Amino acid sequence: MKFRVTIWVLMVFLAAALLYAAESLILQRDIADKTVRLHVVANSDSQEDQARKLVVRDAVLREVSRLTANCQSAEEARAVIGENLALIEEAARSVCEEEISVSLQVEDFETRYYDTFTLPAGEYPSLRVNIGQAEGKNWWCVVFPSLCVSATSESVEEAALIGGYSREEARLITGGEQEYQIRFKTLEWLKDFADWLS
Repeated sequence: MKFRVTIWVLMVFLAAALLYAAESLILQRDIADKTVRLHVVANSDSQEDQARKLVVRDAVLREVSRLTANCQSAEEARAVIGENLALIEEAARSVCEEEISVSLQVEDFETRYYDTFTLPAGEYPSLRVNIGQAEGKNWWCVVFPSLCVSATSESVEEAALIGGYSREEARLITGGEQEYQIRFKTLEWLKDFADWLS
C-alpha cells in the first residue's frame, strides 16, 4: 500500500513539474516571438577591440532605432531589419575599419541579467554583428522592443508593452514577480538537459 502511494505521489509531482516546465517554455517562446536581440561580437578581447565593439554597437543601435521607429511588432521589426542589413552594415563600417558582417538569424542565448530586466534562456531572433575575426567578448541586448537604451525598470516595462509584450511578460522580465527566477532557472535546466541529450 505504501509503495503505491509513494509511486502515485511521485507521478503527481512529476506531472506537475512537467506542466510547469512546459508553461515556462511556452512563456519563453512567447517572449522570443516579440523580441529581436542584438549580438555584437568583438574581433578579440584586446582593450582596443573591446572599445571598438562599443562604438560599433552605438552606430548599429542608432541605425536600427531609426529603421524600426514606426514598427508595431517584432515581426514587422524583423522584416525591416532583414530588408536593411546593408544599411546596418554600412552604419557599422562607418565607425570601424575592421571587416564587418551583419546577419539576422536565430541564436541560442543563456539567461541574461541586465541592469533593469532579465531575459530567459532560449532561442531568439538576433541581429548579429561580427567584427573582424569575431573571437572576442560579446555584447548583447534587445533592439525590439527598444530595451537597450531604457534606464529604469519602469521605462523597460513601458517599452516592452509598446513592443507587444503582455503586462505579465513585461512584469516578468523586469522582476515584477519573484517567480521569474524559478521559471528562468527551469528553462536553463531544460536547455542543459536538451544539450545533454544531443
